[in-house]
Amino acid sequence: MTSPTSPAAALIWFRDDLRLQDNPALRAAQESGRPLVLVYVLDDESAGLRPLGGAARWWLGRSLAALAGDIEEKGGALILRRGAAGRVIPALAEEIGAGAVYWNRRYGAPEITVDTALKSTLTGLGLAVESFNSSLLQEPWTVATQAGGPFRVFTPYYRNASQREIRPVLRAGEAWRFAPAPDTELLADWSLEPTSPDWAGGLRASWTPGEDGARRQLAGFLDKGLDGYATLRDRPDLPHVSRLSPHLRFGEISPHQALAAIRHTEAAGEAKARDVEKFVSEMYWREFSYHLLFHYPDLATRNFNPRFDAFEWQNDATFEQAWRRGRTGYPIVDAGMRQLWQTGWMHNRVRMVVASFLIKHGLTDWRRGEDWFWDTLVDADPASNPASWQWVAGSGADAAPYFRIFNPVIQGEKFDPDGAYVRHFVPELTDVPAKFIHRPWEARPEILARAGVVLGETYPRPIVEHAAARERALERHARIGGD
Repeated sequence: MTSPTSPAAALIWFRDDLRLQDNPALRAAQESGRPLVLVYVLDDESAGLRPLGGAARWWLGRSLAALAGDIEEKGGALILRRGAAGRVIPALAEEIGAGAVYWNRRYGAPEITVDTALKSTLTGLGLAVESFNSSLLQEPWTVATQAGGPFRVFTPYYRNASQREIRPVLRAGEAWRFAPAPDTELLADWSLEPTSPDWAGGLRASWTPGEDGARRQLAGFLDKGLDGYATLRDRPDLPHVSRLSPHLRFGEISPHQALAAIRHTEAAGEAKARDVEKFVSEMYWREFSYHLLFHYPDLATRNFNPRFDAFEWQNDATFEQAWRRGRTGYPIVDAGMRQLWQTGWMHNRVRMVVASFLIKHGLTDWRRGEDWFWDTLVDADPASNPASWQWVAGSGADAAPYFRIFNPVIQGEKFDPDGAYVRHFVPELTDVPAKFIHRPWEARPEILARAGVVLGETYPRPIVEHAAARERALERHARIGGD
């Protein structure tokens, strides 16, 4: 598809890097002087790949549409193909007469298996293959203990990783030269967005997927959310969180870009050092999760601490269903679960509260909660999601001890003191006074009546009593030799 005198095309394979700026694979392809063909492959076939959940599929569809529009503005097209990458990429490379293939690296074991086999196939066909680090500040194998092994505790990992050099942010090349575009599938035919029923209205109202949406989200955080981040990020009723997680998950912005913007704001005297350092440390929790995923690839399915293999889970379906629907009778838990269902996202402090509630109040296997989050979060991340669930369960790396059982009432009163967060997502409690918003069952009948609340009817009674659930969880933990 190229003239005899022009260089063979460069095939750029987008994966979890749906952006044009700071995209090392794309930049290298541009610098090669080859005409470009840009492709995304929806791979539901390769062995071991975890299918995206419903919310993440919605985000992917919107993000691909945004990326396609950005590429069209440059004069090109995003080619869409579906199937096993090991089959699709070599076939497309042959179809366009490619001389080189470029991609940014992935870190899950099944993805590495696909990429390794594909590189072997392509090089065997005489194509050049180049891969790059796009999505991590430090790739997992570059950070090691003095003994040469992986870190299992965050603080020493952070000290080590944060001292290492970080590559600079890359601008896309000015020259956009495209090869003739091959046939493409239609995004609408992939059915990434729900139709019957269409449950994504809240997602559409809450998010703008795509590279431009990511830039605006970061700018808004720097303008209004960063100030006070260190002390206020645990407050779900306040806007002191970045909400960059889904944009990072799909690579619409890189951690390098986010970190550079934060440091620039600090250097300009527009951010406090403690707020900046807290944000940076949170970014490195994401890095630590990928460090764990790379070295312990079954992080989403196997207890990191094997002692928990003997734990006797109860897995009560009624309890789990009430948790999923936000009908547990604990307002902070119910607000979080309803926020998740409505927006595809949940405040990080509340994620810990609801996870602890399911695991320890309900004696539910953490994998069941992780799987629900995987299906309902727009930022469902293959590393952070299981690492976080194992951390709460006590089975993970550097985990919170199992005996740390969040009291949902105290958590609500501490981090949502006026009940604004609860009132937003649990509107049936809107008129309950702040004193009782996190413990409505303690309000006198006349107070509930004035608020229009009938426990057991308009709002459920607590599904379990906290003190009793805590004692039961500790007793169950003691059976496996817990401290």
